[in-house]
Amino acid sequence: VLDQRGGRQGRDPDEFITGEGVTFGDVTAWETGIITRGVLLDVPRHRGEPYVTVDRPVHGWELEEIAEAQGVEVRPGDAVLVHSGREAFQAEHPDFFFGNREEPTPGLHATCMRYIRDTDVAVLVWDMMDARPNEYELGWAVHPVIYAFGVALVDNALLQPLADACAEEGRYEFLLVVAPLRVPGGTGSPVNPLAIF
Repeated sequence: VLDQRGGRQGRDPDEFITGEGVTFGDVTAWETGIITRGVLLDVPRHRGEPYVTVDRPVHGWELEEIAEAQGVEVRPGDAVLVHSGREAFQAEHPDFFFGNREEPTPGLHATCMRYIRDTDVAVLVWDMMDARPNEYELGWAVHPVIYAFGVALVDNALLQPLADACAEEGRYEFLLVVAPLRVPGGTGSPVNPLAIF
């Protein structure tokens, strides 16, 4: 992720982005995998609605409410998995493309940044992305900040099966295992996260 100041820690992109990949901050930082406590926050189940909508994004204060309602505490070093109901949303809106920055998008509001910082999570896993538009005139409200916090991101996760399993078990915390491919110079990797109860 880059902003007007450059890359992470203000680095000049011309100095660390090459034709062979990046020379700083590549995915090999996680070559031994990520193993931590995972906590699923189920927004649709909490709201009693099938999915998050454009006119009602997920706010940081709502994530706090959901954790309390589910009887879990998000702690430093945890992975927080935010289920927003992407599969149900896509079923009703099959032509919607989440990567279109021009179109309003359901997802996490910029206020989630304070929640992520205050809880000091190590990993964010989500099925929807940044809510747009936002009052900060940013194309992305969450993406540009989490890298500064040192938070690993698992984008576009399939969370509906996990949300169903958590509801069935009455339990929203588990061991999370994420094993990225070792791609020197790579800025990301496909993963198959595993939640172990």
